[in-house]
Amino acid sequence: MSTMIYKGYAAKIEYSDEDVCFIGHIAGIKDVVGFHADSVKELRAAFIEAVDDYLATCEKLGRAPQKPYSGKLMLRVPPEVHAHAAMMAEAHGKSLNQWAADVLMYAN
Repeated sequence: MSTMIYKGYAAKIEYSDEDVCFIGHIAGIKDVVGFHADSVKELRAAFIEAVDDYLATCEKLGRAPQKPYSGKLMLRVPPEVHAHAAMMAEAHGKSLNQWAADVLMYAN
C-alpha cells in the first residue's frame, strides 16, 4: 500500500459509503484542508489541487504554511522501559523503531 504524497504533504483518505465517494484531508497539519472525488484518479487530482490551493492561500494571507510532521520523534524513557521495549521488538522480529511505530499506531 502507498500513501499519496505531494510537495511533502500526505493525504489521509477514507471512503464514504453514504456519499459513495472518497473523502480526504491533508494529514499532519492543524489546518483543515479537505478534498473528495469519485475515483482514485480524480482523488489524486483533487489532492494536488487542495495542496496547491492551501499553499497559495497561505501566501496570499502572508503566513507560512504548516509543515507536515517529519516522522522523527524523540522520547525520553527510563532505562528499564527502553530495555523492555528493545526486548519486545526483538521478540517480534522488528527493529525498535518499527516496533514502537506499530505500538504507537494502534494506541488508543
